[in-house]
Amino acid sequence: MLSVILPAYNEEKMIAKAAGTIEQILTDEGIDHEIVFVNDGSKDGTWAEIEHAAASNPSVTGVNFSRNFGKESAMLAGLAAACGDCCAVMDCDLQHPPETLVKMYRLWEQGYEVIEGVKRTRGKESVMHRASAGLFYKIISKAVKIDMSRASDFKLLDRRAVDALLALPERNTFFRALSSWIGFRTASVEFDVQERTEGESKWSTWSLVQYAVKNIVSFSTVPMQFVTVAGMLVFLLAVVLGIQTLIRYFSGHAIAGFTTVILLILIIGSVIMISLGIIGYYIAKIYEEVKGRPRYLISKKIGRGCRDSAEK
Repeated sequence: MLSVILPAYNEEKMIAKAAGTIEQILTDEGIDHEIVFVNDGSKDGTWAEIEHAAASNPSVTGVNFSRNFGKESAMLAGLAAACGDCCAVMDCDLQHPPETLVKMYRLWEQGYEVIEGVKRTRGKESVMHRASAGLFYKIISKAVKIDMSRASDFKLLDRRAVDALLALPERNTFFRALSSWIGFRTASVEFDVQERTEGESKWSTWSLVQYAVKNIVSFSTVPMQFVTVAGMLVFLLAVVLGIQTLIRYFSGHAIAGFTTVILLILIIGSVIMISLGIIGYYIAKIYEEVKGRPRYLISKKIGRGCRDSAEK
């Protein structure tokens, strides 16, 4: 059986459409399936729509968070609640084309255990968003040693891969990278990002920046290397200025140096403050991991789901 996991945050307009579209496509292809909606603390009528969908369609399961825990937690909660022999994760807004699920499922039948959905085109994006996304994926690709320039959360995983993901102990997870990190026999399917038909994107520029920073820190130590590199650059600058000062002194052309001192203080002070900020952010993440709080809390669950957990 195929389990399709759809995290939902303020997507009341898309629940019925997503359930109906996926149900129709998979039924026509003769694929036994279930649809698992995870309501990530929505403030609109998303949960009511999920309840309605579950009441009219026995294939629909709903998981309701006690509050908003974020998309990463919602995806993991869906995987934990899923009953299928394989599980697909996709966006509730149908920007991930449901037709691609069939191609992924057929590859799974051929023995592949992780089927990655890779973006052929990214849809409409601002120049700023495209540039920042490019920088983000360069850093992540370097961290995981895998090209993630076209990566997405649209994936199909075999039950073994799902269990491996759920067994990982860390609280701060990055599903898009971890699904590649776990290995297993992998294939990929290209897709074109579709335009939203209902509602608006829940991702503002600031939320995307926060998402990028959080996931880079949770999966990579590259920012920590900035501290070392910045320290080396400032040291080289100090050596150059020191040599220059000595030459001027012994040649009898020494200057007061007030401007130089001020500039050095500003440069070194800035580097120290940035470095402390980076280190502090990593310490904060370590603190969150040490506390060991659950990734999410479930207030209610509806449907036929074979897995039931109050928290994870």
